[in-house]
Amino acid sequence: MTWAIAAKLVAILVAVAIGYAVGRMRWLGGGEAGSDSDPARVLANAAFFIFVPALLFRTTARLDTATLPWAFLFAFFVPVLVVVTLIYLFERWRLKPGQAVTAPSVKAITAGFGNTLQVGVPVAAGVFGETGLAIHIAVVSLHSLTILTLLTALVELDVARGRSSRSFRSTLMQTVRNTVIHPVVLPVLAGLTWNATGWPIPTVLDEVLQNLGTAVVPLCLTLIGMSLAYYGWPRTWHGLAGLVVAKLLLMPAVVLGVAHWGLGLNGMPLAVIVMIAALPTGSNALIFAQRYRALEAEVTAATVITTILYVATAPLWLALLAWLSPW
Repeated sequence: MTWAIAAKLVAILVAVAIGYAVGRMRWLGGGEAGSDSDPARVLANAAFFIFVPALLFRTTARLDTATLPWAFLFAFFVPVLVVVTLIYLFERWRLKPGQAVTAPSVKAITAGFGNTLQVGVPVAAGVFGETGLAIHIAVVSLHSLTILTLLTALVELDVARGRSSRSFRSTLMQTVRNTVIHPVVLPVLAGLTWNATGWPIPTVLDEVLQNLGTAVVPLCLTLIGMSLAYYGWPRTWHGLAGLVVAKLLLMPAVVLGVAHWGLGLNGMPLAVIVMIAALPTGSNALIFAQRYRALEAEVTAATVITTILYVATAPLWLALLAWLSPW
């Protein structure tokens, strides 16, 4: 691992540490963890309802679908979405009475949503150069659209089912409504609709969206540290260990198997998508957990631990890929 990449990881951990210090000293207030006055939850809501929608709308509205490498995207997203769905189904099967109905989706996004920006971009640029970075950016452009939309639909279905013994039609209609009228899905749909018109985003609007979108990264990183201060470490480590293993080992292994032996992908494209799958948990997983009030401590801990362990697992995956299919 190059010093430039290591420096990015250190910078991420420093931002998390700053958030932790702010949370421990209660500089933003001393609301009870999990309450509506909890500063970590307030910031998470700001990210979820203001900054992330701006980023998603601008990204999808400016997406050039004609130049996307669809074969590489297929090789990445099919196995990732399958694994995420299987983790969700497994966690839903073993869900115990009294546990949050939203927990399976939160665990699935923790194991499936990688840090493609703060960690992924410098890794792709530093290891694979401009060609690899172009493939990486193509995946990033659809990353939130696919994974967040799938899990939003699943979690809203669980929420609708858990509220009352309604008819199947009522449950389905509520799920569809809550999935579409959602801070993640709605800006994506609006962005794709704008994209289809072929119109450019007006300059002033584009500047506003860009300014709001740039707040996502620093806000989410400090939010991880604040959540760690407010919620602490999880009481049991069994489930946390499973999430860490799934994110750093299972996900890239499945992508490697499907892409290489299933679809015949080789060389740099294979290496890029496997390394995307091997990235540590992204901060959007915590925003998702905050939104649905489930497993905040576990997701926070998983984000920090996977980022630290990535220093060891990334070189192992790169060595395996260089041996299996040099680029």
